[in-house]
Amino acid sequence: MLSIKKISLLFCLMLTSIFSFAQDTTNSTDVLKSNGKIYVVMIIVIVIVTGLFIYLINLDRKVTKLEKESGK
Repeated sequence: MLSIKKISLLFCLMLTSIFSFAQDTTNSTDVLKSNGKIYVVMIIVIVIVTGLFIYLINLDRKVTKLEKESGK
């Protein structure tokens, strides 16, 4: 369970850095905002990152289970 806490902390820190970079606006983001496509891009990024974290958590559980079985 300790590794899940570390992963959660890392995820929160990554979100903090994303929000700090979001303060800088450029012309490409203005175009995406005006068309409403920036929300589609953000949803896709969130889905991909969430999927990666779910995969890592499941992989960690499987490895932990294998380690416990081999330790017998």
